[in-house]
Amino acid sequence: MDIVALVLLAVIAIVIAKGVRVVPQQNAWVVERLGRFHAVLAPGLNLVIPFIDNVAYKHSLKEVPLDVPSQVCITRDNTQLAVDGVLYFQVTDPKMASYGSSDYIGAITQLAQTTLRSLIGRMEMDRTFEEREEINRGVVMALNEASVNWGVKVLRYEIKDLTPPKDILTAMQRQITAEREKRALIASSEGRMQEQINLASGEREAAIQQSEGDKQAAINVALGEAEAIKAIAAANAEAIARVALAIEKPGGMQAVNLKVAEKYVEAFSGIARTGNTLIVPSNMADLATLIAGAMSVVKAQQAGSSDPS
Repeated sequence: MDIVALVLLAVIAIVIAKGVRVVPQQNAWVVERLGRFHAVLAPGLNLVIPFIDNVAYKHSLKEVPLDVPSQVCITRDNTQLAVDGVLYFQVTDPKMASYGSSDYIGAITQLAQTTLRSLIGRMEMDRTFEEREEINRGVVMALNEASVNWGVKVLRYEIKDLTPPKDILTAMQRQITAEREKRALIASSEGRMQEQINLASGEREAAIQQSEGDKQAAINVALGEAEAIKAIAAANAEAIARVALAIEKPGGMQAVNLKVAEKYVEAFSGIARTGNTLIVPSNMADLATLIAGAMSVVKAQQAGSSDPS
């Protein structure tokens, strides 16, 4: 009896073990019943019929990176490029992933390679380096169109490396060096041109400022001379007015004659002797008359001042 009980317990344990399935998170298990598709087990505890239901496929629902092997692609201008990349896909339909393709990973890899060769074959080599984003989008679109029946979705594709032949790479390097030297020469010439422009502008501004300064100085000198002339004219006018008033007074004319005689004598004394030469006026009578007139004026003024009245 003990042996039978042990056998029964062992059978019950095996049945329970076969009938209970615990599916991890982000996983999906495909169950077949008697060789046909029955259900997809969700994450968690699931019950199946032992020996009748069988877990045929196990799929991860996580995003999976897949390395696409390097291959040689020929561009439109007949240049060979070694291209490799990586794509990211995810199982979206566990049933189709189980029965839609015998090897969906291999199918995705092969389709990515063929699509990549087709896209690069339409472009020239220079464009392949510039249009990586366009190539990536083209590969993703082509894969998603074909992978609908495979139960997977390609999320993105990235080209890891584009390697041209060594001779092409050397020529490209020389071209890049030439372009950089050209840009350096252009920048240097533009710098010299700008320097000349700045110097010319500075000289022009300095000349303008100098001319403005000279102009203002000339204006100031002219204004000063004008003011001096006005002041001298006003002083002369004032002197003449006073002389006129003095002449109108008694004895004014005699005083004028005396002053004129004095100026005449002073002027003559200044020019009468030049070096060792003595200059004598041709008409001595005029001088004597002028002196006599001046003396009479002086006497008249003395007489007037001595008169008590």
